[in-house]
Formats: sequence, C-alpha cells, structure tokens
Amino acid sequence: MTAVDTEDRGTLTIEDRVVERIATRAVSELDGTDQPAKVRARVTGDSATLDVRLALSYPVPVASTTENARRHLRHRVGELAGLTVSRVDITVAALRTSAAEPRRVR
Repeated sequence: MTAVDTEDRGTLTIEDRVVERIATRAVSELDGTDQPAKVRARVTGDSATLDVRLALSYPVPVASTTENARRHLRHRVGELAGLTVSRVDITVAALRTSAAEPRRVR
C-alpha cells in the first residue's frame, strides 16, 4: 500500500444543514432543554458559526444552562463534523413548565 499525498485525496465539503442537524441533536442531549431547538449554521472552510433558538424547562438556571449548551455544541460539532465552532449565539425563546399552570383572571 502506498501513501497518498493529502493533495491527491480531494476535498470534503460539509453543508450547513448537516451541521444544523448535528447541533439540533446535540442540544437534545442536554438536561433542561425542552422541545427541539432551532439551529442555523454557517460553514466557512473548516469552521462554523451557530445561531440557536431553544426553550428551557423552568426553573433551570438560564445562564449556566446556556453556557453548558454552548460548550456541548462546540464539542459535539467538532467531534462529529471535524469543524471548529467559532461562535455560538443562543436565544432563549421560551421557558416551559412541566405542568400546565392555571391562568388567573384579575
């Protein structure tokens, strides 16, 4: 078997939607998140940026939960896609309770 120069191997292109699916799945692995997250990814070369909208289960601490999500997303996308995640913007779109609370009329 002969060694192949890296120039002769060709290129690998990972589409934005692939990274979006990986990141959506990665968010679902976390405690404190509710419903599937909405993720937009932009891949440029060997790096990616993520824009994540998610719902959290009340009463999780928002700051630490989102920081854990950011760290986990960087790790999982790097591990599964081989990309460096340069930026993760997170928007908490909702806080959801596990039981429906009755609405009170004043």
